[in-house]
Formats: sequence, C-alpha cells, structure tokens
Amino acid sequence: MSKVNIVKFAPKNGEGFYDTLKKNIDTFFKENNMSPSGNASLRWKTVAMVSLFFVPYAFIVSGLGASSPFLYFGLWAMMGFGMIGVGCGVHHDSNHGSYSDNKKVNKIVGDIVNVVGGYDVTWRIQHNILHHTYTNIEGLDEDIDAGGLLRFSPHSKKLGVHKYQHIYGWFLYCLLTVQWVTYKDYRLLFIYNAKGLLKKEKITLRKALLELTIYKVIYFTYILVLPIIFSGMPWYYVVGGFFLLHFIAGLGLSCIFQLAHVLESSEFPLPSDDRKMGNSWAIHQMLNTANFSPRSHWVFWFVGGLNYQVEHHLFPHISHVHYPQIAKIVKSTAEQYGVPYKVMPTFVNALREHWRMLKKMGQ
Repeated sequence: MSKVNIVKFAPKNGEGFYDTLKKNIDTFFKENNMSPSGNASLRWKTVAMVSLFFVPYAFIVSGLGASSPFLYFGLWAMMGFGMIGVGCGVHHDSNHGSYSDNKKVNKIVGDIVNVVGGYDVTWRIQHNILHHTYTNIEGLDEDIDAGGLLRFSPHSKKLGVHKYQHIYGWFLYCLLTVQWVTYKDYRLLFIYNAKGLLKKEKITLRKALLELTIYKVIYFTYILVLPIIFSGMPWYYVVGGFFLLHFIAGLGLSCIFQLAHVLESSEFPLPSDDRKMGNSWAIHQMLNTANFSPRSHWVFWFVGGLNYQVEHHLFPHISHVHYPQIAKIVKSTAEQYGVPYKVMPTFVNALREHWRMLKKMGQ
C-alpha cells in the first residue's frame, strides 16, 4: 500500500473569500465575547444523548424491559437513536477539538466513541484528515468509497448492479455501524499504517491494535454478553435488539453525512496530472458541500448541527452550537464574492436529491 497521494489546492482561486470570511467570523466572536467552543447547551445535550443510549440499556440489562417484546425492542430502538445523538452531537465536536477550550476535556468526551463501538484514532484519520481535507476527491475521501456495491462518484467504476443502488442502497446504509463495530476499524488500521497516517495520531500499529481489541472486548461484553445473561430474554432477542440498534444508527448516520456531499449539485473534481486542484480549498468545500433543513430547530439539535455542513467544513474547530449564527455571515460573504452557497430547505428535499444522485450514478 502506497503513501497517501495528496493533492495541492490552488492558492489564489477565489482569492479574498476565505480570508474575509475568517475575519468576519473572528469579529463576530470577539464582539459578542464568545468562545468558538461549546457552551452550557452542549453540555446539557451531552447528558441527554448519553442518557438516551445508556438509560434504555440499564432497563434492558436489569431485566426491567423483559415484560413484553414490544417494550424490549423499543428500548433497543431508543439506543439506536441515542447512538446517532452521541455520534453527531457529542463525540463529533470533541474529536474536532471544538467541544471545549480544554484539550483534556475534548479527549475525554471524544473517547465516548470507543464506548459505543467505534475507535477514535481511525475516526479522526478518516473524517478529520481525509474527508475534511479532500472532500469528494476520488481516491482520497473515503466517505465516497463504499467498497464497490455503491457508486457515489462519477469517477468510480460502474457495475451493472449499480442500476438498482437507489433501491438497495438504503439497506446497505443500515449496515454502516455493524461494519464499524466488527471489522472495519481493524482493516483501516492496517491501511492507515501502510500509508503513514497512524504517525499523525502519534501511535504505532501494535499499540493501536491492542487498544482497539480491548475496546471491542469491552463493547461486546456489555452490549451482548451481559444482556444475554441478565435481561431475562432469549439470546436471539438480544441479538435481534443489537441489530435493530445498529440498523437505526447506521441508516441515520449515513443519511446525515451523505446528504451533504453526494448530491447532483456536487462537483467531484479531479486533480490535474501534477496533482493540483483547480480551486482553493475553501472554494472546493463550497462546491461540494450543502446544508439542509436550516430552519428546523429539532433537526439542528438532534444531528449536532450537521445540517449546517457548509459552516462545519469551513470551520470544524467551531462548535456546532454556533452554526446558525455564523451561517448568516458565511452566506453574506459568499454572496459578496459570488461563491455558491448550497442549501436544501428540508430534510426530505435532501433525501430526494440524494436518491436522484444514487439513481444517476447507476445509469
């Protein structure tokens, strides 16, 4: 496996837009005497989302959820929504370093991804380094590499089965977190080590494998073994609940993240032969990222502000609690410089456009 074949973004395309925008954003925080990190509302959300995952679990493992199958599987379903909330609204900010001004707090809160079946090291490499830097660039952004069964980019190899991906793709989305908690993190560790990316996290492959294995043992012990022993329900009910949890979490997380980038309006540019891009990094983000449902306070709260993906990609170091306010600045500055600012009015609109993109990529 070769090292990462990075690209260089143009330094002058759209000159002035990002510098002006950063100044405007800095001025906003200074004038309002605010920190770009999270605030009390984010801490309360942390309590709510963590509770949404672990309170139903407590009912399951204590046997209190065994009074009826409907209640029992309802508790697992709640955990699925809790996992979405933890992923989007808690550890996401933390692993971007925007949850708190304190690095130790970011590390502690960010480690919750390890508790719910993921691994913070591979997550930061795939998401922070590859996806945020090389958004929608074939061969670099792993978020558009779905392993062959799904075709997100017009530059990916097209197979006959892709003709039906707008139908079966939603079922594959349900398996997203099942992959995470089983084999994907192991596969990524070997890939990232070969590409020299583990060094960026200051960890060796041996240490990472040991850490990951310990986390997986802890996870499967509490998520499967303890409920089988103590829940008072048959083992196949426990396994069924486990998959229900992950089907909900996988579908929800896939939709939230894909709706911002895999759209008909996305550009999916390729670098030139000398690995140079035609646009600057900021302009590239504006052309390949879209917001959705900006007027829904409930969507904003539940998905951790990730319906404001434009703001998140331009300023990942700013906590999502500030996105609705800085979105006005981003939009006005984009209009000033003639830069596209893509917004879909509702979540349903975004789903519909993503469905059309899946169908288009299969034609």
